[in-house]
Amino acid sequence: MPRWLLRAVQVIGVAWTLPNTVLGLLAGAFSMAAGAHAHVSAREFAIVFHSVPWGPGGALTLGNVILHTGDTLDSPCVTYAHRAGHRQEPRIILGDHERAHVYQYMLLGPLFLPLYFLFGGIGVRNRFERAADRYALSGRGWWPWPKP
Repeated sequence: MPRWLLRAVQVIGVAWTLPNTVLGLLAGAFSMAAGAHAHVSAREFAIVFHSVPWGPGGALTLGNVILHTGDTLDSPCVTYAHRAGHRQEPRIILGDHERAHVYQYMLLGPLFLPLYFLFGGIGVRNRFERAADRYALSGRGWWPWPKP
């Protein structure tokens, strides 16, 4: 794909998921009032809020915003399948997993959240989470409906 076309597709994706990104920015603004800090991550294609003071730990992506309870997205973590005891898998990098969700949001826009919850929400059964883990493990396969 020519570079100019890739950039055009990315701009369209950012605009398409803007309602989700606004939710993330609002949550990020509240978290900054409680001590979080933010930076733009070209690698994750997102604004990342670190040290978010709520949640069970880990990260949550809303559009092109990642809300993270820790200090760095370079943190290793286990996949959902590993955590659920379905199989042994190597640790993944949290930022790689969340980047897959950013891509999913950019393609699905406002449809992402309803589809995400329709397919089970946070957990190993959710095809969006399995795809994000697959992408974090291999660098490919972030789309939740793999080719047959």
